[in-house]
Amino acid sequence: MIPCAFPKKQYLPIEAEVLAAIRRVLDSGTYILGAEVAAFESEFAAYLGCEFAVGCGSGTDALVLALRTLGVGAGDEVIVPSHTATATIAAVAISGAKPVYVDIDPRYYTLDSKKIQALCNAKTKAIIAVHLYGQAADIEGALAVARSHGLRLIEDCAQATGATWRGCKLGTIGDVGCFSFFPTKNMGGYGDAGAIVCRDANLAARLRRLRQYGWDENRISTEPGINSRLDEMQAAILRVKLSYLDADNDSRRVQADRYTRELAGLPLILPTTRANAEHTYHLYVVRTSCRDELNYFLKQNDVLCGIHYAVPVHKMPAFSSSVALPETEDAVMEILSLPLFPGLTEGEQNQVISLIRHFFAGRKN
Repeated sequence: MIPCAFPKKQYLPIEAEVLAAIRRVLDSGTYILGAEVAAFESEFAAYLGCEFAVGCGSGTDALVLALRTLGVGAGDEVIVPSHTATATIAAVAISGAKPVYVDIDPRYYTLDSKKIQALCNAKTKAIIAVHLYGQAADIEGALAVARSHGLRLIEDCAQATGATWRGCKLGTIGDVGCFSFFPTKNMGGYGDAGAIVCRDANLAARLRRLRQYGWDENRISTEPGINSRLDEMQAAILRVKLSYLDADNDSRRVQADRYTRELAGLPLILPTTRANAEHTYHLYVVRTSCRDELNYFLKQNDVLCGIHYAVPVHKMPAFSSSVALPETEDAVMEILSLPLFPGLTEGEQNQVISLIRHFFAGRKN
């Protein structure tokens, strides 16, 4: 069986380092917001080229904390793509704000910045640019609209840790960047974990308060906060994983290049990379009008693909909206995520490629 993602394959080559990191935490006697968290925050900020990183409990919490810290709340509106993980929209709802959905650019599957302007009004407070699949969103276009309207720009980097635009790491371009370290992500921990990055010292200080009940240094709540602390165990593991992130992303690019080369000429729309950007291929997403048949065929031959995402968030009961998003609604009927992860062997990938070729050859006959 060839899975779509397989975090254990990333763990096995670094098992000794991970176990040593875990042992270091267990031996330290400090398990919450200790030296490992502080070190990871410093190292992650340095890797991104950003002044501040604040660890938290998950990527969803990172978005919630970012919205709260930027003053987004009840009665406000946040412009956000519907074609994203549910977490993006859930965070807006948790903050008390209303998600205002924007359609995608069908070439890159990220928000269409040309459609943002018409959605801005007096209630709009922020834009969330989701860097989907490891691909940079049109951050330049989104930033231009945000600045012209006095809006905050939040980068959702859950799927794009290590990706760049014009040489800058994603997450460092807007007001804040939000990261998820869910196990399947490009830099995944072994549980839930997240982080927020920014360049503003005051924002960073408030993020640190809000992640722990709004406490000051004397554990006095100066404002309502939540409990969303990155624990020492995950921080120690992530320090190990950070040292391998670039190599893992390079492995993803090699696999993506092989898919692109070997699947060329088939009736598939293959991923393309935005100009001036560096893709990290959290997912390799193809598009075809016979998606369901191809997916079924691959599954019958022990290849498990994914659909990211089969139902756009604005069509889900909890977040439903009557807004028309034709590009989003067309894309979700045709997209398929092929197996791609560090540790996928060339032989396994060739098996996937061979099966896809066989499927389309059969359709010609």
